[in-house]
Amino acid sequence: MRLLFFLWLNIISQSLMAAAVLSVEEIAAGVYVHIGPHLLPDTKNHGSIANIGFIVGDRCVAVIDTGGNPEQGLALKKAIAHVTEKPICYVINTHVHPDHIYGNKAFKQAGVQFVGHAKLKASIAARGVYYLEKAEEQLAIQLSAEDLVMPDIAVAIDTPLHLDLGGRTLLLTAHQTAHTETDLSVFDAKTNTLWLSDLLFLEHIPVIDGSLSGWLAELTALENQHYQFVVPGHGPIRSDWPNAMQAQKRYLLAVRDGIKAVLKQGKFMEDAMASVAYEEKPDWKLFEQFHRKNISTAFAELEWE
Repeated sequence: MRLLFFLWLNIISQSLMAAAVLSVEEIAAGVYVHIGPHLLPDTKNHGSIANIGFIVGDRCVAVIDTGGNPEQGLALKKAIAHVTEKPICYVINTHVHPDHIYGNKAFKQAGVQFVGHAKLKASIAARGVYYLEKAEEQLAIQLSAEDLVMPDIAVAIDTPLHLDLGGRTLLLTAHQTAHTETDLSVFDAKTNTLWLSDLLFLEHIPVIDGSLSGWLAELTALENQHYQFVVPGHGPIRSDWPNAMQAQKRYLLAVRDGIKAVLKQGKFMEDAMASVAYEEKPDWKLFEQFHRKNISTAFAELEWE
């Protein structure tokens, strides 16, 4: 009986270990993505809502974002180990938001360099106390300052960085303030894949935490390019660029033009929050949760313009 009990425990233990391996999809040769659900970060999903993943070279692996909590970071690390025995050499954080960086600590070890936008370190420092205070309350996870890993390598705006993974070079671009002030994109020339992260939202309503005008400018600069695959920060992988960005562009333009019309009439933010771009509601998940915040953020920006 005791032997059966221990065998049962071993089966349960192995099952739990298997469950801790994050599900990933190989969307192109050596490019693996985990697709996050369209949910608000909360105490049930613990912030595991974003698209994250990794790219495998001949020499080593680059991780692109690490997830919304330390456990998801560990699950991603296990997924990498299931795919390849090659070491991890870089962790690329595409911006400052918690659902993309809270898994960082799982990868902090000798030989791994963290890479981010030139403004990422200052942004983490500025938001760090708030992030630590709210992690347990909002996500039911406990974090310490060690979980907020600072970048070792900073990518300057207008100075792209090349990362050699062996037989595969990634091009990292630090963007002007758009979704946030810390947006970084990753281009894999080998598969013509652009990892835009939260510069692109699909299905999930775009969230403005930087500059509406800046975001539109970045999209305009990217619109004339061609990519085989595009990885958004939230939503499915797309292979129809630039059509993939048109819904987001339409929403952002509706917000901009609507707010400008309200300002021209001499009205106030409350008027804009009650009226602007509601025709877009049927096309976006989490519209009620983020739209009014988008209007208030964009209104403050456009009012000064």
